[in-house]
Amino acid sequence: MKLKDSVVFVTGANRGLGLAFAKAALAAGARKVYGAARDPASITLAGVTPVALDVTNAAQIEAAAKACGDVTLLINNAGISRGGALLGAADAFDAARAEFETNFFGSWAMARAFAPVLKANGGGAILNVLSVLAWLSLPGAATYSASKSAAWSLSNGLRDGLRGQGTQVTSLHVAFMETDMTAGIAGPKASPDDVARQALEGVEADQVEVLADALTRQVKQSLSTEAPAYATAR
Repeated sequence: MKLKDSVVFVTGANRGLGLAFAKAALAAGARKVYGAARDPASITLAGVTPVALDVTNAAQIEAAAKACGDVTLLINNAGISRGGALLGAADAFDAARAEFETNFFGSWAMARAFAPVLKANGGGAILNVLSVLAWLSLPGAATYSASKSAAWSLSNGLRDGLRGQGTQVTSLHVAFMETDMTAGIAGPKASPDDVARQALEGVEADQVEVLADALTRQVKQSLSTEAPAYATAR
């Protein structure tokens, strides 16, 4: 998968990491970049074609796949976090359902809709934006962690299912970034521009996973130890 002359479709492209992906794709020589958002008017980056899309809306997904039949790289970036705890919160189920609808079912639906498009265009690739929280759970984001863990399993399943048509699937795992979602969280944060660049380089290198920062690499490495991060995180 080469970015030069590719056609890239980015969900949640109006801000944060999605906007960084759109910029990085253009910088890498993409022939066309579709930027999808619930409000297409919020896509203002020059050179990006706006697309109206809510990844929880089946009709809009179908319409996007039909209208954007030249896509060679799908970036499933759209995601939400409701900050839900598993116990003691009256709205925990509602938070989890909303997060799963976007973070898990939304990415799944996009992959299903665009798989025939990618096949027709030579195979291409899918990049799924996951999180370090796919591998551990934090008290204030337990439902989000569950949705990203499910999305990690989804990515692995899609990789197997799409291998026969020549479509590669890369998962991006990243900790905290300088985005609206983490505005209230203290501590070191990665640059979305740097993360997007690393992720696209990983796609070009046919990497199964891109681990975009030191914390993510540390957590992943811990999974095979006697003290994995998911058992020791506080």
